[in-house]
Amino acid sequence: MAGAAQVQWSSRMAFIFAAVGSAVGLGNIWRFPYVAGENGGSAFILMYIAFVFLIGLPVLIAELSIGRRGGKSPIGSLGAIAKESAANPKWAWLGHIGTFGGGLGLLSFYSVIAGWVMSYVIQAATGAFSDITADAATAAMGEFTSNAGTVTFWHLLFIMVTVVIVGKGIKGGLEKAVTYLMPLLFLIILLLLGYSLATGDMVKTAEFLFTPDWSKINGSTALSALGQAFFSLSVTVGTMLAYGSYLPKDISLHKSGALIATADTLVALIAGLAIFPLVFAYGLAPDAGPSLIFKTLPIAFGQMPGGSFIATAFFVLLTIAAITSSISLLEPGVAYFEEKFGMTRWRAAIIGGAIAFAVGLMTVFSWNDAAEFLPLAWMGLEQLPNGKVANMGEIIDFTVSNIIMPVGGLLLAIFVGWFVSRDSMKDEMGLPEGGVFEIWHVLIKYVCPAALIWVLASGLGVF
Repeated sequence: MAGAAQVQWSSRMAFIFAAVGSAVGLGNIWRFPYVAGENGGSAFILMYIAFVFLIGLPVLIAELSIGRRGGKSPIGSLGAIAKESAANPKWAWLGHIGTFGGGLGLLSFYSVIAGWVMSYVIQAATGAFSDITADAATAAMGEFTSNAGTVTFWHLLFIMVTVVIVGKGIKGGLEKAVTYLMPLLFLIILLLLGYSLATGDMVKTAEFLFTPDWSKINGSTALSALGQAFFSLSVTVGTMLAYGSYLPKDISLHKSGALIATADTLVALIAGLAIFPLVFAYGLAPDAGPSLIFKTLPIAFGQMPGGSFIATAFFVLLTIAAITSSISLLEPGVAYFEEKFGMTRWRAAIIGGAIAFAVGLMTVFSWNDAAEFLPLAWMGLEQLPNGKVANMGEIIDFTVSNIIMPVGGLLLAIFVGWFVSRDSMKDEMGLPEGGVFEIWHVLIKYVCPAALIWVLASGLGVF
């Protein structure tokens, strides 16, 4: 069904780099360690891994299949597959939810955090963390986030970098960026891992990461693990639907999906092994939340031999990871604007970036001028189900990660498992009846919907 004029990846390696780059982002290196720390360590990690391969991977393969078969933007592809399968055309709205609620919604607060990371590269390189104390690190982060103008500047700068790369197109922008950035990302994270293994506290790290405490697992924890799996894999936000539409027919979808999920999970675990030994070695708290990267690690870096260099390398790593993911979050919206309104790619990228920037200002101000503003207080909701204060930034994060993405995954699994022709999916995946295809089909039709309904209901306190 793909249109003849649809641009394609120049090689399988280019696609794998782009897809892994999308999956390997701040979700792995910034978000995964602190979410694992908040939710009991290894018990959470085991649940996260199970969700990645039993729910995330089948959804990822489904998105790549729909994208390649439709050959359009995520919204266009879902509409085309619904028509081919004689299903209700309103299923195309699932693409709207993913592209705008998921993709641009996620980019809106993701870019704020990425802006912090970019600013910390400068601080690390200039020796700002040398011999820094806990009080000084906390004060430094507080001073930075309390200045709305400064945070807005870095938020805008990161959005502009993303827009420039995406505006240059698939081969001139996305492919070139990931071809250089992904090998560099892997090199830096391995160097940091080696340093951490040599100097950190591996005994406490092994206990934390590999000795599960199931007493800390509840519905909220399961929902967090599911949200982290989807956040990390970049599913249900339009990215893999868009990337799938650029795939040549000779690329195996199930093998590529398995490689992406495995690489993504390995990077998340390596990030934990690189970060937690330092956290424990310097007596820091593993459950420090989002500030783990910005308040606690600078203390460790400040006490290390060569700490300024290690800190700079670490925040450069985070910046690279953020960029390879942010370009994938902007791409679905750009593809839709090009397809629906006939825009040039540059105009579409600028408009998509402007939307993400504007929405992101709510996250910016939730750390300073509007920190005390609780939009849902009139409903008696001053806290979210995950226990976080219900300010604008936390509401956006929770809504995208724990509602839009899991609900999007649920609806996609129902659509593909129950409404899309089994034969069309088998044909698109290039698999014979039975075997791998049957396993995938059972997962997407029965296991994914049931698991997603249970996790959503228990995590949101329905039962």
